[in-house]
Formats: sequence, C-alpha cells, structure tokens
Amino acid sequence: MSFRLAVCAEMVYGELPLIERVQRIHGQGFEVELWDTRGRDIGALVSTGARFSSMSGYFGGSLIDADGAREVLASAEKLIPTALELGVERMVVHSAELGEGGLAVRPVHRSTGQMWLTGLRTLESLADLGEKHGVTFALENLNTILDHPGIPLARAKDTLALVSAVDHPNAKMMLDLYHAQMGEGNLIELVRSALPWTGEIQIADVPGRCEPGTGEINYRAVAKALRSVGYSGVIGLEAGASGGPSLEAGDTALAAFRAAFES
Repeated sequence: MSFRLAVCAEMVYGELPLIERVQRIHGQGFEVELWDTRGRDIGALVSTGARFSSMSGYFGGSLIDADGAREVLASAEKLIPTALELGVERMVVHSAELGEGGLAVRPVHRSTGQMWLTGLRTLESLADLGEKHGVTFALENLNTILDHPGIPLARAKDTLALVSAVDHPNAKMMLDLYHAQMGEGNLIELVRSALPWTGEIQIADVPGRCEPGTGEINYRAVAKALRSVGYSGVIGLEAGASGGPSLEAGDTALAAFRAAFES
C-alpha cells in the first residue's frame, strides 16, 4: 500500500523563492503543503502544476471563545476561493490563535468546559462550511512544551476528542506526529486510534524538527503500522532539512523522507 507524500514548501529550500521551492518539490514527485496563502501569487502557484494537499484555513480568531470563533469562520470563508483555485483538499485550523513564531496570541494554560463546548460548535460550523464548498477543515494537534505554549486543547488526545465528537466528513484531524511525540508519545497506538478521523498526517523527527533519521522516531515502524491499518492518504513532511536551506540539503531531506515511507 502506497501513501501520497507531500512536502511543506515553507520549511525546505529556504534559499529559493516560494514558487521555485514548489517547482522543485513537484519535480521530485511530491505534493505540496502551504501555510498562509495571503499575498501569494496564486496564479503562479497553479501554473507550477503541483498538487496542493493543504493550506492554512484561517488567519485570525480562536475556535474556543465566542468572539474568536466568529473571526475564525469569517476568515475561513474568505480563504475558500483560494483553496478551490489551488485544488487544496484540506484547510488547516488550530484550537486557538497563533501569532509570531507560532506563539499563542492570548496564552491560556488551563482549559474549561466552556472552551470545549465552543470549540465543538465552531468545528461543527467549519464542517458545514466545508461541506457547502467541497473542502475539509483539518484541526491540527500541537505541542505546548516547546513550540506552542499557552494553546489550550492542542494535544492530540484533545483534537481527536473534538473531531470525533463532531463526526463529520468535512472535519478531520491534521495529525502531526512531531507534535504528538513532543507532548505525548505512543505514536503507533495514536495513529491506530485516530485513523477514522485523520485527514492528513504530518511528520518531522524529534528533536530538531528535521527529516526522518535525524532523531528518535522510528518512522519506518510508523509507516508499517499505517499500512497495517489501511491508511493510504497524505503524509506530509513539515520539517526543515538538517543540512540547512541549500538545495543539496533539501534534496537529501526529501530522499530520507521518501525512503522512510516507501521502503
């Protein structure tokens, strides 16, 4: 069973402009993940011929408070035309608003029942919006230990609880195994339990957030587990190249990614 492999264009080939990064990734047979598409030349991205698996699905607000939820929904609706033009399948959201460097705009270190209820209702509304326009909103788990402190309901077990409670085909998890390893571990059991609600999987090694083989995660074992449960969707490398932003380092990182999931 083969997976669809994608690479985040924001994190490799840093010495190239974005369009050239996309072209290089596409030229090696990978799909492409994007972050914020505002201010990008969407026509030029389309003209690369690349297949885009995911992009950021909002640009403000928070799923877990009422005022922020309205902002999430409004910004998501504004981004849908871009997603449709690019052919993006999944629009990524987070439980709370991320600012500069991925830090919480309004740090919160304890979740409440009201946050759970508001997050659930917001995700239900996003699912309805996605169904209307033919896209899927994917709630990404994050780690709060290193990269995203102060983001409540961000752990994989929390995002899985929200997505499974909504139980809608247009609301899935963006299951990020780098973040899950940082905060929770037990990755093989996680991919098995999350399978029915997983829209896409993202990976990077720990520590360092670089390509497979540079840290402690046995991604060949993870790949074997994914095949055993019948996953054949997208696996995205959301990682930097351990050798830096050069073309050679990027090519080496992509080759290591392919080897971990295709062998």
